[in-house]
Amino acid sequence: MSDPHQREPLTDEGAAGIAGFAFELGVMKSLRRTGWAHVGIRDSETISEHSLRVAQLAALIAAEEGADPARAAFLAIWHDTQETRTGDLPHTARPYMTTPIEAEAITADQVRRLPETAAKTVTEAVREFEAQATIEAVCARDADKLECLLQALEYKAAGHTKVDGWIASSQKNIKTETARTIAAAAQTTSTLAWRDR
Repeated sequence: MSDPHQREPLTDEGAAGIAGFAFELGVMKSLRRTGWAHVGIRDSETISEHSLRVAQLAALIAAEEGADPARAAFLAIWHDTQETRTGDLPHTARPYMTTPIEAEAITADQVRRLPETAAKTVTEAVREFEAQATIEAVCARDADKLECLLQALEYKAAGHTKVDGWIASSQKNIKTETARTIAAAAQTTSTLAWRDR
């Protein structure tokens, strides 16, 4: 009887595909979230820094919403990986784009050299996040909005005064009760409250 968990060993070609994709994902560590430059923030957070806290928040929101925290965090990890190809486009760029950015199309190109199972894993995560048909996807998107709100509050606390639009927009687009409650609490909590003893 064969073991259903036993897989064919990774080929050299498959390993090279994964390594290449990993190098591409590394670009997220140096790409900055660009919209913050509009309000004079230099050296803003990177896409990787944003994505890490989104994944962490997605897990926490999902746990409170009775969803699968690991799945929500997993979806969040992949939500902005397409920006290795496009960069982070601020909302002000969208009216000038003749065709919308298709996350699934970019992902399909990114994973085309991966082994089938790895490619399917990433593709299905991006598809689920974009479709917003599962509670985990909703929690992950809420985490994306909440992270932006928290980042705006942190920049505001550091003296950047023109970030209220990010706070209002993020709050308006949050769907779950858990994320709405956290967003409200964040606006009345010091960004250094975690240091209080």
